[in-house]
Amino acid sequence: MISSFIPGFLLSMSLILAIGAQNAFVLRQGLRREHVFWVCLTCALVDAVLIGAGVAGFGVLAEAVPWFEVAMRYGGAAFLLVYGTRAAISAWRGGAVLQAQGENPLSLRRTLITLLAITLLNPHVYLDTLVLVGSVSAQYPDKVAFATGAIAASVIFFFALGYGARLLQPVFARPVSWRILDALIAVTMWAIGLALLLQ
Repeated sequence: MISSFIPGFLLSMSLILAIGAQNAFVLRQGLRREHVFWVCLTCALVDAVLIGAGVAGFGVLAEAVPWFEVAMRYGGAAFLLVYGTRAAISAWRGGAVLQAQGENPLSLRRTLITLLAITLLNPHVYLDTLVLVGSVSAQYPDKVAFATGAIAASVIFFFALGYGARLLQPVFARPVSWRILDALIAVTMWAIGLALLLQ
């Protein structure tokens, strides 16, 4: 079991560590202390479902439905470019709305809808979980242990990121730090969106 669990854990962790729109969103929610548990849990559950589907053999979806990858790529790119623009506007304006607690926090419903859009409109999440994790898992005798390791890495990472963000609270007590974070989020999302369009 361990010989399959550890590779699954390490593969998932290496994929999830990459800076992306989802991680930036979780970090921001953690810094603002808004709906952190539900944001982390949602990220972990989505990963668990996709990893499970990939390991179960659903990684052939991209091959079976040729237009799926293209549709996800353009839809994801459009969403990321728009969301990046919103972050850039926040960075430009600055002000009280960027305080750690947030004067006008999003409702839980709107927060989760935004999170799901960021996550599910990104074709890389399907390539990483359904295709890559699914195909690598075929090399190991205990697929359940491999999937469990991959899911465990996701759970640990998202909760560490969401709640660990509080350690950065002193840095983000200054409005300029929020403006810098929003600018970095905007650049990251634009870069990912443009990369999807240029593939």
